[in-house]
Amino acid sequence: MATTSDLAPNRRKTSGRASDKPREEQLEDQIAQLQTDIKAIAATLAKLSGEKVHEAGGLAKDEVRHLRAQGQHAIEEVQGQAGALEKQLKDTIRERPLTAVAGAIGIGFILALLSRQ
Repeated sequence: MATTSDLAPNRRKTSGRASDKPREEQLEDQIAQLQTDIKAIAATLAKLSGEKVHEAGGLAKDEVRHLRAQGQHAIEEVQGQAGALEKQLKDTIRERPLTAVAGAIGIGFILALLSRQ
């Protein structure tokens, strides 16, 4: 956590003798000091926000890598299942070719009826 000296490193220490200068000069000095402090605070905030943006970017990259790996795993699993289904379908066609032909004709007939409407 930033300390007061981190936020305003250039802040001048006052001796406490306010009566040495006229009030207008004191006010101008205080305003100048406030401007310096505000600049230091703005610089600190910019640094902190830059660090947070960098951290969020790193987290987002990690999440993208994780999601990409999950997606690749899902694709491989679906491909494996499709290959198994294809093998099972080929085996069924080899075992019962007439049933397969009759099924294909039936599906073709249904698709033809649906496409007419």
